[in-house]
Amino acid sequence: MLRLFALVVAAVALVLTAFTAPILPADTPTLPATPYNYANIALPQHLTTPPVRAIDNTPADNPITDAGATLGRVLFYDTRLSANQLISCASCHRQADGFSDPEILSVGFQGGRTGRHSMTLAFARFYDNGHFFWDERAETLEDQVLMPIQDDVEMGMTLDDVRARLEATDFYADLFTDAFGSAEITNERMSRALAQFVRSMVAPASKFDEGRAVQAPGPPGDPLDNFTAEENLGLELFYGRARCSTCHRGDLQVAVEALNNGLDPVTADEGAGDGRFKTGSLRNIAVTAPYMHDGRFATLEQVVDHYDRGVQAHPNLSPPLVRGNGQPLRLNLTAQERAALVAFMRTLTDESFLADERWSDPFIEIVSHEDDATLPDAAALDAVYPNPFQHEATIQVTFAQATSATVTVYDMMGREVVRLADGLQPAGTQTLHWAADGLASGVYLVRLQSAEGVATRTVTLSR
Repeated sequence: MLRLFALVVAAVALVLTAFTAPILPADTPTLPATPYNYANIALPQHLTTPPVRAIDNTPADNPITDAGATLGRVLFYDTRLSANQLISCASCHRQADGFSDPEILSVGFQGGRTGRHSMTLAFARFYDNGHFFWDERAETLEDQVLMPIQDDVEMGMTLDDVRARLEATDFYADLFTDAFGSAEITNERMSRALAQFVRSMVAPASKFDEGRAVQAPGPPGDPLDNFTAEENLGLELFYGRARCSTCHRGDLQVAVEALNNGLDPVTADEGAGDGRFKTGSLRNIAVTAPYMHDGRFATLEQVVDHYDRGVQAHPNLSPPLVRGNGQPLRLNLTAQERAALVAFMRTLTDESFLADERWSDPFIEIVSHEDDATLPDAAALDAVYPNPFQHEATIQVTFAQATSATVTVYDMMGREVVRLADGLQPAGTQTLHWAADGLASGVYLVRLQSAEGVATRTVTLSR
């Protein structure tokens, strides 16, 4: 049975046929012979301190295991978990977007929209009370991971139907056996595996982490040697006068409870009650736009402007946002200071996490001929850089002699995005530039085709 993608199958097939696109849907996941390391990801010292360990919501009866998280990864990306096999968990939590959704409201299996913006899943493991969703209606992550599957808008399944599908799918018997000791598929086992995979999403290689790793132990807030002057100003403001860290605490910039942050004087959406919403970690915040439970802010600049001078009065407003007279706090930051706060928040992104194979889609099959010995003699796709990139990627190709060739960029649905070269190419090295303005974050594929063969390279666009 062919797995279906979120776009119309016929349209995808047409693109694949017309351009021989090298990205294909796979019915069976491609997994490493030895499971990836999920259980013992090395963390720098500042992320192993007692304050960090104290907010880890991993339960004693569901520790992360390599086999369990591997099963969770497959379930997370498997569209079999939705009624019409169009949607997976990853449809609304995209790796290149920090496991959030660039859409304000996510699209469900029949095209309906979710009621709130999809939260990022990265660092979900670190939240003191362990509740999930913006309104914290899920008591634990184990509860949360099964709820979208059963939601009438999101995935539209019953757990009985999910189990029946998985039992009819050959490869799941081995995955459940590896994870839990037998091939039996239960709701609890699905829940535990998905929760393990989500809790494994810890990315400790941001610029902030690199600076903190070589700094003397102690709470964050002191200048970092690897920061620019602007980034250090932002860090100083975040942990100081701007008071950001009163809610987004410590090295993970995460709260311990749902808070009212003054978005509206009257709250039509009460969230967890009285206009309070879960306040997750700010890690990878630069790639998880839009922001807030309703996605009202498109940029970090808008977020900073809100806290600087846009907080609305509310009876339940979080105390750090209230002045002594009971009115909303006004920071009165300068333009330079507001820009510095944004610069600091951008240091919280781990670029490697956005394309790390451990958390990538195991059902994507990339048909590549990079190792074809006949191709480099006549033509070569030398490099694609930077990778990941934010605005423009540089592609270098070399032709030993003048030859007819095309250089094309495809998205992960097999659709042609742009053709960078087409026709007779001169001998020598060419440098091509791909400006990706207006495109969504994600993994793209650069494909060189000549008479001698095909070469491909993947590149990640990260906003």
